[in-house]
Amino acid sequence: MGFKRFIATRLITMFGVLMITVLLTIALVGSNMDTILVRGVSFQVREEITENRALVQGFKDIEEFDAFVQSKINQRVKELGLDEPWYSPQRLGLTLYKILILDFGHATFLTSDSGSSNVKDIIFEKLPRTILLFTTATIIISIIGIFLGAYSGSKIRSKVDRLTSSFAVVSSSFPVWWVGMLMIFVFAFTYQIFPARATPTIPITDPGYYGALLYHMILPITTIVIIGFGAWAYLVRNFMVGIMQEDFIMAKRAIGIEEKKIVYTHALKNAAPPILTVLALSLSGSLGGAIITEAVFDWPGMGRLYFEAISVMDLPVIIGSTYILTVFFLASIFLADILYGYFDPRVKTGS
Repeated sequence: MGFKRFIATRLITMFGVLMITVLLTIALVGSNMDTILVRGVSFQVREEITENRALVQGFKDIEEFDAFVQSKINQRVKELGLDEPWYSPQRLGLTLYKILILDFGHATFLTSDSGSSNVKDIIFEKLPRTILLFTTATIIISIIGIFLGAYSGSKIRSKVDRLTSSFAVVSSSFPVWWVGMLMIFVFAFTYQIFPARATPTIPITDPGYYGALLYHMILPITTIVIIGFGAWAYLVRNFMVGIMQEDFIMAKRAIGIEEKKIVYTHALKNAAPPILTVLALSLSGSLGGAIITEAVFDWPGMGRLYFEAISVMDLPVIIGSTYILTVFFLASIFLADILYGYFDPRVKTGS
């Protein structure tokens, strides 16, 4: 019962945080929500009417058609309660409901690659690319960092340990945009190995688009890995240093178990809960830091979309992107809690 209660408590907490985040976002845009929602209603009503060709052909002129459309828009606005202030309970409830069902309306300026102005279409076109880039980078960073950190933790004060610690400090000190610009200068302009822009020049409908996308992804992934794996190795190294001094490690050495097996099986297994927690949080943190990385490399993902939406103040896209990124962040934290609870017997027993 302890672990089930633990999961239920986390789920309730995460949902509460999500609702608070959405409410804060709505409060920040304030009265601009009126313009957003009314514009979405106008677009929807006009689209419904124009699709009815028999109805459209019955109007004498464009003025009569526009007057009919406007009357329908006013009627729909009143039905939805959009004639009330944005902070009224009915308005807040409607807005929260629409956001929860992923109905973010239509973008003001931005469109998807296929030409759609629906915010949901735009976001779900960009989101897989951001997940592909940062999940791949996080997996590579964690694999290198875990094995290098475990080795360094078992060889305290060795050359590898000193190099790992030094590289972690140096690599973490450089901002990602600076390293990204340096990588572009060296590998895109000086040696011309990789393209400067991470966005493929061929259309998405081309069969070779995804192959080109993977090729364009090499430079930003390399940059993220260089920035991140040193700190990861240093973190794992610090976890391992304490575990390698434990009595059960001394006992396994005394009975003649191979050192490599002790390090990578027994010690690393005991360090798994905090490592898995940091791994899940690193993934969510990398998604949050996608704005700068994707803007530098012009990667066609959520980060660049967020940057462009803020640049032109496209509020529906900003609200939708904030909601989706918050959901992913909370999901990763929830995953970290589950993993920690699974590996920590104190959580399972409720003690």
